[in-house]
Amino acid sequence: EAWRLALVPALVGAATLPLLPPVGAGFVALALGILWFHRDPDREPPDADGIVVAPADGTVSVVREEGNRLRVGVFMNVTDVHVNRAPIAGEVREVRHRPGANRPAFSKESDRNEQVAIDFGEYELLVIAGWFARRIHPAVEPGDTVDRGERVCHVSFGSRADVILPPDVDEGDLLAREGDTVRAGETIIAERE
Repeated sequence: EAWRLALVPALVGAATLPLLPPVGAGFVALALGILWFHRDPDREPPDADGIVVAPADGTVSVVREEGNRLRVGVFMNVTDVHVNRAPIAGEVREVRHRPGANRPAFSKESDRNEQVAIDFGEYELLVIAGWFARRIHPAVEPGDTVDRGERVCHVSFGSRADVILPPDVDEGDLLAREGDTVRAGETIIAERE
């Protein structure tokens, strides 16, 4: 996806650089920015039992109860890595796409935005598109088994990733609070007993 998105500005930049250097440099910079935005660094999940790691890089923007479950949402800014990772090991039961609005991902109204839900049975990962992000790319299918911290999705250009935690995780188990900065697959957001 990154190479495909960067190809046009790279070609336009290469073609215009000799004729209009400032314009060509701008297109080349845009192509490099697209490639940088879509970076996918390796991550090393903590080796401990009973932990839940962050599903995304960014800032914890949502911590709330939903019925008998807790939801922890991470807002991904444009400078964050946009590869989402499994917070807990498990088997994918279902991958659902829900069309919707495209409000800013940090707003309360973003729950109605377009989203992809990856259902692991005991927990669910919701990747919510922002006002500019309209490309959510799941990397898993029903029946896939993933380890904690494994790549499960990528979303282009700003959004949010929420995890609906298993019922056995309560507020006392949370280590993440609204406003905390987290790294996908590495930052521990909860400890399960």
